[in-house]
Amino acid sequence: MKSFLRRFWPIITVCLIAAIFRLYRISDYMEFLGDQGRDVVIVRDFLKNGNLFFIGPQTSIGNMYLGPFYYYLFVAPGLLLFNFNPVGPAVIVALLGIATVYLVYLISSKWFGRSAALISSLLYALSPVVIKYSDFSWNPNVMPLFALLFVYFIVENRYLPASLAFIICLNSHFLSLLLLPLVAIIWIKNLIQSQHRPQIIKHTLFAITIFILSLVPQILFDIRHHGQNLNAIIAFFAQRETTVSLLPYKAIPLIPALFDQVNTRLLAAKYETFGLIISLFFAVLLVFDLIRQYRSRNLHFQFITVLLWLLIGLTGLALYKQHIYDHYFGFLYPAVFLLFGYLLSRLPNFVLITSVIILVIASLSQNPLRYPAPGQLATTRKIVSSIIDASNSQPFNFALLAKMNYDSGYRYFLDMYQAPVKLLDNTITDQLFVVCEPFQIDCNPINNPEWSVAAFGWAKIDSSWEINGINIFRLIHNPDGIKED
Repeated sequence: MKSFLRRFWPIITVCLIAAIFRLYRISDYMEFLGDQGRDVVIVRDFLKNGNLFFIGPQTSIGNMYLGPFYYYLFVAPGLLLFNFNPVGPAVIVALLGIATVYLVYLISSKWFGRSAALISSLLYALSPVVIKYSDFSWNPNVMPLFALLFVYFIVENRYLPASLAFIICLNSHFLSLLLLPLVAIIWIKNLIQSQHRPQIIKHTLFAITIFILSLVPQILFDIRHHGQNLNAIIAFFAQRETTVSLLPYKAIPLIPALFDQVNTRLLAAKYETFGLIISLFFAVLLVFDLIRQYRSRNLHFQFITVLLWLLIGLTGLALYKQHIYDHYFGFLYPAVFLLFGYLLSRLPNFVLITSVIILVIASLSQNPLRYPAPGQLATTRKIVSSIIDASNSQPFNFALLAKMNYDSGYRYFLDMYQAPVKLLDNTITDQLFVVCEPFQIDCNPINNPEWSVAAFGWAKIDSSWEINGINIFRLIHNPDGIKED
């Protein structure tokens, strides 16, 4: 045991650091908004009532749905283990995030050496953006782990586990499709160089068969819903004036800016000037190492693989015509850290140590734990409890006014606490509770055009209160239709 600790204490320490930053007060720091509420509502219905589902979360663009495996494999176990507390799926995602830190170390150690592995895993463990997307339940948040596994297994000619990793990756986000060009290149290279081509082809066909079988739930959904998902995917690419370009050369001018954006968010802790410096430093190191490898006529296959992973990913993102959010490049997270860690490890010790210290300080300065916990889960619980108390056990309708949220999180707890809430399109009760999140909107429920409020009819405010900056109103009918001041 002592010899084990002496040998592996650096990565053990890194993983402990990663665990602290992802699990400490996770119920307070985790995000709990509409998407998280939607997920737990769907999965709880499955667990309690046996209602199977054949699709997963809806994408932000178009009427497209992901596969259901994120729900079955991660949300469902989390809810069961934590007695239907929504913190359970968040803990599962956090544990997967910690596992990603270790895998970055393990794979980097195998491909680039122990020094590169420690640098890559440490920077990955500390990156504020990576931490942010590792401590709450959301389907894109598992993409880095399974993208890394997918690429690793393809490089290692292990096609069945590669197929399984890609299935989960694609169920987390459709941007995982940008991994396929890289995998095709690696597969062709493996096929050309191998003396066991029939075996590779056989294993590949088996892996493809497993992948096709994973699509059965979505196919069944489309059969039942007249091809809804397939039609949405076709429309996305056919009507792409404002979404995506299919002309790769149009991406070339945009790649440097995207390269800078990715580095700024992941390596520079969102400091833009610092991010530009890192991007230039990163690019120079890349060029010099490529020149060195070319002159020595000894190309490092894994280095080229990760570089292509990054470049193909950036090209694909550059073809997307709308804003690129941080979670969009989740499939590139491991590539950035693997590549940068390798390049730093080849520097002289003084430059290496100084660079790592600066990067660590930058990351720690923006660590999410330095800021007050949002407490979204606890706030949602408190608001729902206060509404139930104010309802006097009488039936009521519920509405949410918000700019960046929808009501699934509130309805999850309303149902959990068996509140007598009625859907407004079925039953209009004598009271309507309106939760207004006053972020970028005017919290005035009277004469509000939102359907979930307007359908209640003429109303007046009977009472109101505030919980953690969120306003709650109790409305009752106002048959005279007199406008309130």
